[in-house]
Amino acid sequence: MFWTVRDALARDTWRAIPMTLGAVCLTSVFQIVQNTSWGFQPVQNLGSVKAVDPFWLALLRTPLSLFVPALDLPVWGALAQILLVFGIAEICLGRWRTLVIGYVATLAGTTYARIGVALGPEHPFGLPVSDRVVNDTGPSAAVVGLAIYLCWRHRAYLTGALVILAMTGEVLINNNLAGKEHLAAIAAVMAVCVVRAQWGPVRSRVPLGQSPPP
Repeated sequence: MFWTVRDALARDTWRAIPMTLGAVCLTSVFQIVQNTSWGFQPVQNLGSVKAVDPFWLALLRTPLSLFVPALDLPVWGALAQILLVFGIAEICLGRWRTLVIGYVATLAGTTYARIGVALGPEHPFGLPVSDRVVNDTGPSAAVVGLAIYLCWRHRAYLTGALVILAMTGEVLINNNLAGKEHLAAIAAVMAVCVVRAQWGPVRSRVPLGQSPPP
């Protein structure tokens, strides 16, 4: 993975990650606009997802919700996540596969939020009713999902295990909606990996010592 990324950046510089740079710019614009008196509500209307919303509305807003920074977290964290993980994924997987995996992970988290609220706080996988109105935006679920897919594809199994352990530890320490959505994203992407490994048209994992096919 390191050599693939290094060679692409050395050869094409910033042109190797145009989608990633666009995502960073879009996230920055949303952050600036949503912190103005006139821009907060339009941004919420375009990209704010909550479990209380009708599912069809959440689906419409999901494509942009990934780039709307969470209100309670510093924006530099979201920008760094997108630049690093999306950038690596765009080089190693291609932009369309990066988007597909990112949105699979994001939709898994969005779907889980509704299931968790329905299960209730007494269930191990449930959520309190108050989470129905939590603003569910940002790139973190997509970032976690892409990290897992990259680790599987490049056989970086130790790194993948560390990501899963870190996300599990997050839930144990701070049992909130975001942490459980990360686990839902991991589960969804791992299911994609199993399907690709068993029934994909070609073997998706990269042999040791080789770069992935274009």
